[in-house]
Amino acid sequence: MRVTRLYVDRPLTAGTDLELNESAGRYIAQVLRLRVGHTLTLFNGDGRDFHARLDQCGRRGCRVHVGELLSTETPSSLRIHLGIGVSRGERMDFAMQKSVELGVTAITPLMTERGVVQLRPDRVAQRVAHWRGVITGACEQCGRSLLPQLHEPCTTADWVDRHHPGLLLYHQAGKTLPAQPDPSGTINLLIGPEGGLSEAERRLAERKGFVAVRMGPRVMRTETAPIAALAAIQTLWGDFR
Repeated sequence: MRVTRLYVDRPLTAGTDLELNESAGRYIAQVLRLRVGHTLTLFNGDGRDFHARLDQCGRRGCRVHVGELLSTETPSSLRIHLGIGVSRGERMDFAMQKSVELGVTAITPLMTERGVVQLRPDRVAQRVAHWRGVITGACEQCGRSLLPQLHEPCTTADWVDRHHPGLLLYHQAGKTLPAQPDPSGTINLLIGPEGGLSEAERRLAERKGFVAVRMGPRVMRTETAPIAALAAIQTLWGDFR
């Protein structure tokens, strides 16, 4: 029987009792329908998994007893920072979820010139909280204990200014991914939104040291591109080897 993995935004120490927050307790009781005595695995994003036992579950909330340390995740030898143009709802969620499963280290949502989604200042915090939930949910499912870092949304220009050099996906590029040298531990990957990056954004990135590469002869959707690129990168230089 598969043991439930649950992310908790709390310090974890073996031998202590922990009151789950309302959303986690509701998920445990109403969605998973776990009962007192069930075991689960807890992690808080620092790379460690702990055994836990459900000691209380009801209207008064859910309480668990934190048991022994089960494992510690070794950081990947290749740190991948994904800068991706913000796309419509489910597309963005899907891209983030699969990027986490494929081992991305950090994600920055980018406000691009051609992006169809423009975040209002009063909605940024809400969207970031939603995306953080997507990331933690993906970690729960795929077994990651080190939580990828989610950076605040910024413009493409700001991101490439702070995170360069790197690789830029562009379907008309003359260079291919396998022809690039080993990134030696760190790689910044830039992917545009539904309409792609503008010519000005591409030129700016290239001036900052980004190399434009293509992923085969086909044009990929914005939610497909990171999956293909990250899988290829992990195969060439990362932990798929």
